[in-house]
Amino acid sequence: MGKEKSNVFQRFLNVVEVVGNKLPHPATLFAILAFLVIILSAALQPFNISVENPGDPGETVEIKNLLNAEGIEYIFGSMTDNFIGFAPLGVVLVTMLGIGVAERTGLISALLRGFVLSIPNRFITLGIVFAGVMSSVASDAGYVVLPPLGALIFAALGRHPLAGLAAAFAGVSGGFSANLFVSGTDVMLGELTIAGASIIDPAYAEQMNIAMNWLFIAVSVFLLTLVGAWVTEKIVEPRLGAYKGEANEDIKGITATEKKGLIWTGVSFVVSVILAALLVIPQNAPLRGEEAGMDGIIMSPFMDSLVPIIALLFLIPGLVYGLVTREIKSDKDVAAQMSDTMASMGMFIVLAFTAGQFVAYFNETNMGLVIGVYGAEFLDSVNFSGIGLILLFILIAAIINIFIGSASAKWAMMAPVFVPIMMQLGYAPEFTQMAYRIADSATNIISPLMTYFAVIIAFAQKYDKKMGIGTLVSTMIPYSIFFLIAWTIMLVVWMWFGIPLGPNGPIHY
Repeated sequence: MGKEKSNVFQRFLNVVEVVGNKLPHPATLFAILAFLVIILSAALQPFNISVENPGDPGETVEIKNLLNAEGIEYIFGSMTDNFIGFAPLGVVLVTMLGIGVAERTGLISALLRGFVLSIPNRFITLGIVFAGVMSSVASDAGYVVLPPLGALIFAALGRHPLAGLAAAFAGVSGGFSANLFVSGTDVMLGELTIAGASIIDPAYAEQMNIAMNWLFIAVSVFLLTLVGAWVTEKIVEPRLGAYKGEANEDIKGITATEKKGLIWTGVSFVVSVILAALLVIPQNAPLRGEEAGMDGIIMSPFMDSLVPIIALLFLIPGLVYGLVTREIKSDKDVAAQMSDTMASMGMFIVLAFTAGQFVAYFNETNMGLVIGVYGAEFLDSVNFSGIGLILLFILIAAIINIFIGSASAKWAMMAPVFVPIMMQLGYAPEFTQMAYRIADSATNIISPLMTYFAVIIAFAQKYDKKMGIGTLVSTMIPYSIFFLIAWTIMLVVWMWFGIPLGPNGPIHY
């Protein structure tokens, strides 16, 4: 019976892999979607489909045809602006300039190694998962640094190295949407959410900020750390059993030069944070809002300036670390590191071009608004709302994530549809984004199409030559299930008590 279940599961994994591999590249997928929007706009226009604009009562909005003379002129005339105006493009590239310097000088790697190696043995599992969750502040660096490091540490302690690898991978990938700091993920998804909200209520969208989920994701760090450590020690490690192979590699510690660099990095980071605080906390600070108390910070130019501030909070410590460790010898080195970072963003830029066209056409035709109104009316007519609606949305996003690995690509497709629908049903865009992030992160670790999945298999094959997709997915499924359940329960409790998700981040619209 056990073998039969295993075969069924393996067949399911094979189907997932085959179907996923048949999907076009995300850039191609957006080009196809943009083309379909154009065709649909022409096909639906004769039916005179219209709705009342929720953001402007009394105004009737109908679907625009992009295949008439005016529409064709718009398609060709707006193509460049659609690319440049794609919400995440500028903010992601600016943020990555700072993160790239911190990563390429070795600062991110040294911080992760230093943290994990400084933890007492009895807390090592907690420490590895925590470091994995926190690594998302440096984008994808955690995927490369932490899983092999977790395996080495577990092997050195006489524990199964694949359990250490799994714990790190669960933290890095399953906890990608949790952090104590605002990260590039907040920037990328936040801009898409704001764009989705502007379909229904441009005025509301204008006062939103990228830190909209910060409080929830900060608390999530501790929840996922505890759940991830429990799953590792109670489910995954016992299932793997004792390790019978050899793992005699030395763990690379922090050198004296790196330690000196980290000390000065810490000093520079504290100074940078103090300087940033002085821009908003004092009553007459240049980036403070006009409101009194905390409202002057939340509703302020400072919140609109988070992207360059985040970039600087990475760039300055990265420069200091590079200068101390001699990874940076002149301004040419800094320029080269920034250039390398931008080169690595080439695929994102290509994706931004086609995604920008799709999003622009979708908005120009008013399809997002029409679908939002009709979708909300349908859900309201069948009385489907509340917790059931949230659970369904999380389930849909989690399933889609198995087939499309890119978080930004999925949200670029989903935000224009689901954000308006949820707003019509009374849920804030900030809340819809958080529900999506839970689903996206929790199933990352079981998606064979996730960008770094093959890399993790390569790391694992060092300790198990037979390691394949099925073995890795079966190892990671407990994390995915428990992360999804615990995180969803936390969101429901948060929703029940009406706690803000972050600065100016309400539950209800």
